[in-house]
Amino acid sequence: MVKVRIWGSLTAATDGRSEVEVDATNLRELLDSLAQAYPGLQPQLKRGVTVAIDGLLYNDDWFTPISDDSEVVLLSRLQGG
Repeated sequence: MVKVRIWGSLTAATDGRSEVEVDATNLRELLDSLAQAYPGLQPQLKRGVTVAIDGLLYNDDWFTPISDDSEVVLLSRLQGG
């Protein structure tokens, strides 16, 4: 199981939980597992999120590996100009 820290306003979609656990070995599995476990996250996941894995930010690198001891943070997609 991967522990995922849910950041900011995304906790509203996880019943206020700031940390959840899901089964995943890569980024795609992580997002799919989160969508299944927390349907309220689906709209945000469709719009796009950023996932920090061990301090590096990922958006669409679906096969990025995740291990059970990885530090994983889910946050709204960062945008800027």
